[in-house]
Parts: sequence; C-alpha cells; structure tokens
Amino acid sequence: MPRAVHVLAFGIFAMVTSEFVVAGLMPQMAEGLGVTVPQIGYLITVFALSMALGGPLLSIALLRLPPKTALMVLFPLFLAGNVLAATASDYSAMVVARIITGVVSQAFFGVAISLGSQLTRPEIRGRAVAVILNGLMLGTLLGLPLATLTGERYGWRAAFWAISALTVAAALCTALGVRRTDRPEGSGTFRSELTAFRAPRLWLTLLTSTMVIGATFSAFSYLNPILTRVTGFPSGTVPLLLLAYGAATVIGNTVVGRLADRHTLPVLLLGLSLNAVFLAGFALLARFEFWAVLCMLGIGLVGVTMNPALVTRVQRTGNARPLVNTVHSSFITLGVVLGSALGGLGLDRFGLRAPLWLGAGLAVTGLLTLVPDLLRRTEKPGAAGSDGSSANSEHPAPAPLHAGQTP
Repeated sequence: MPRAVHVLAFGIFAMVTSEFVVAGLMPQMAEGLGVTVPQIGYLITVFALSMALGGPLLSIALLRLPPKTALMVLFPLFLAGNVLAATASDYSAMVVARIITGVVSQAFFGVAISLGSQLTRPEIRGRAVAVILNGLMLGTLLGLPLATLTGERYGWRAAFWAISALTVAAALCTALGVRRTDRPEGSGTFRSELTAFRAPRLWLTLLTSTMVIGATFSAFSYLNPILTRVTGFPSGTVPLLLLAYGAATVIGNTVVGRLADRHTLPVLLLGLSLNAVFLAGFALLARFEFWAVLCMLGIGLVGVTMNPALVTRVQRTGNARPLVNTVHSSFITLGVVLGSALGGLGLDRFGLRAPLWLGAGLAVTGLLTLVPDLLRRTEKPGAAGSDGSSANSEHPAPAPLHAGQTP
C-alpha cells in the first residue's frame, strides 16, 4: 500500500477530530460560551449542514485543480476555522468557525478519497479506500477521546488549539509524502452527470444512507450528557468510554469492509436491525452502567461502520462519477444534521433518553427504505447480486472513487 494513502488517512483523522470534538466537550463549552447544552449540540448540526450544502460546491470548484494542489488549498482554510473556534468570544463566532471547518472538511474527504484511488492499482483500490476511511474511525477511536481529555484538563479552547497543531502536521506530511497527480479520470460535464438522478431507485438508496447515519448521530451527539447525567458516570470516565466506542467502530468498519462487496444488502439489513435494538436497549437500560456501555458499544459496531456498504450500494445503483458521489456524501451528512437536530429537540422536550428513542425510529425507517431492493431480490434471485443490483449492471463491483465522494 503506498505511503501516501496513510498520509491521506492522517488528514481525514484531523478533520474528523475537529468535527466530533464538540460531542465530547458539551458541558464545558456550554459553560464557557454561556449557552445551553442543546445549543452546543446544534454546533454539530451546523457543521454537518455546512458539509452537506457548502462542501459539494467547494468540491466542484476544486475539480479543475490537481488533487494534491486542492488539498494544499484546503488545509489553510481548515486551520483558520479551528483557530477561530479556539479564540471564539461568543456563540456566534463559534458558529462561523463550524461553518468554515464543515465546508472544508467535506471537500477534503472527496478529494482525498479520489486521490487515494488514483495512487493505487485497480485491484487494491478497495483496500486503499478502507485505509483512508480508517482516518474516520481513528478520529472516533483516538482523536475524540484525546481532544476530550485535553479539553477537560486544560479547557475546551485547548482542544481546538491541539486540532490546529494536528492540521499543520497533516499538511506538512501531505506536502512531503503525497506526489502530484493529474485530475481524476471519469469526470463528465455537469449536465451529463445529472442523468443518473433520473432513477427513483437512486434517491431511495441515498435516503437509506441518511437514515443509517441519522440513527447513529441522534445518540452519538449526546453521549456525554447521557452517560454522565443518566447513567451516572463521572465526567473523567467519558474519554475512556468514547475510546471504547471508537474501538468498536474500527472493528465494525473492518468487518463491514470485508463483507460489503459481496453481501451489501444483507449487511445493511442486519446492521440497521441491530442498531435499532441497541438504541432502544440503551434508552430502556441507560441507568444501568453495564447495559448502557454494552448498548453504546453495539451502536459503535453497527452505526457509522455501514459506510463501506452504503458507498458500494450507491455506486452500483448510480455511478462512481463525481456528482453522484458528492450528492451521496451530502445525504450522509444530512443524516448527521437530522440526527443531532432531532436529538436536541427531543432532549429539550422529553429528556436525555429521547435522542436514543429517536435514533431507534430512524433506524427502523432506514429498514423500510431497503424493502424495494429486498422485494426485487426475492422476485429475481438468479438475476440480482446481493445488493439487489443486476449482475450485469454497469458497475458489477465498486468502481474507483472520484473527487467529491466522502464516506
């Protein structure tokens, strides 16, 4: 595996750590900025909404640049957003910082995955993408707990300064460890790429991705207050629990990555079903430490770890060109928006267990979006692959990823 692929994973690690840091420091940030915990939760929504709406536009604007050049443009912008977060004097400034970092983060994901595909041989591109996605999982496993620990010991602003330093390190590694390449192949005109969206099945497939991520983030966005105020863990234990959650996501991502190509639809069916069970179980048993931790780890195993299967299904349903991939990443990010926003509203009105129940409901809704493919597979068992797509389709296997796609 080329060294550059691991360097790209490092860049994504920095982006994800910045995205998730708010989830680990909600009480401290609420006190420091003079707002409520739900308002801090909305910073996750702002970040995700910026990714969903602004990220694709920035990705399209960067398509004319060679991938490495695009990355080196994005790093300073991301650094500026984190410095603004570290120095924010009020909630409004923090919102602006989250908008900047959200837009840049989405664009970075797309360019990095496209570049990783270019730098590897076709027969190992799937593995290369899995390595790059490990930056996402390790951001949860290591970045979030370390940022949370830094924030608890030295103040929440220190966490954003640490992420700024991490961004500089990732930029230097990219400058030195990634070679320059041409623009990705396979990019058509904007008008030609719109044709893929004429198929209703593609929109339903995109909606599945929104539900999978929304179900997970309805709970994940509020893990800190749930674990401390409902389960009763001391705040100092939360970083360790988040570390365990991150470890579960790494394990789940590895397993799903190995199964997603041949068993796409069964993986999604089982993952959503288990996620609904774990979320509902967490809501019912949140007061009991053992069961709360068990359910939390279960959510880690079958939540965001569905990403490899989601990407594979969308590529087979539509295509692997830039516009479809960019729109898919926006639907994934909208899941973050939906989950964190509904979770915040539910928390305000019904208490800290409400985000967990809402997550379970979103997981069940995600299962419903799989029904047409399940029926199609049952009707034509000899003509369909495990994901319900034709065995002779344009994309019988996951195609190389291009700019604009995120996990």
